[in-house]
Amino acid sequence: MNVLDGLRAILLDIEGTTTPIAFVHDVLFSYAREHVRGFLRANADEEAVRADIELLHTEHADDVSKGCNPPPLVADYVEWLIALDRKSTGLKSLQGKIWRQGYQEGSLKSQVFSDVPPAFERWQARGLSIDIFSSGSVLAQKLLFAHTEAGDLTGFIDRYFDTNVGKKGEAASYRRIAEELQLAPAEILFISDVIQELDAASEAGMKTLLSVRTGNVPESNVKRYAEIRSFDQI
Repeated sequence: MNVLDGLRAILLDIEGTTTPIAFVHDVLFSYAREHVRGFLRANADEEAVRADIELLHTEHADDVSKGCNPPPLVADYVEWLIALDRKSTGLKSLQGKIWRQGYQEGSLKSQVFSDVPPAFERWQARGLSIDIFSSGSVLAQKLLFAHTEAGDLTGFIDRYFDTNVGKKGEAASYRRIAEELQLAPAEILFISDVIQELDAASEAGMKTLLSVRTGNVPESNVKRYAEIRSFDQI
């Protein structure tokens, strides 16, 4: 039986699934750290940036109340969150805006694995919806796929979902995504390199595959899920 039989959508993680982890951590995160101070100086009065800062103020207050001893706002705190790889909505939204500047200036070019573009073509030709669920903001997702070394891939992608729909480790997030796609969860295949995310998607009723890519952090309990090492297998 073909893994795509009965499916109407493929939902993809980014980091470690479509894109090397090293690109996200070594290139994107480093770029955000290096440019956050200059970006805030130049753009702190913009309404969308002020909204991100307000979210960060709320998160900072929560960290203080929990005794996390966060550094002061705003730039020091942002750098601290990046170092923690915190899945913070305010942080991810601000990072997306910083990266947009880098992409527009041409100082950033994103990476996808070589099997991704032909897979997108193949799945689209089959009539499948191709959708993204990442902890990175929707803006950051769109920028990444618009500025890849293989060209603009956004024409293949139907919907983008970020932490505004919920946490990636919670089944409710995947149920909401299925509702927004107007599909039954069983009609959606979710691919990720993180077992906790696959557990949540599976609990919601989605089909799942574990992405095993070069550079990925080895996961425990991998025997619960079928593995793929390339989208050529789908």
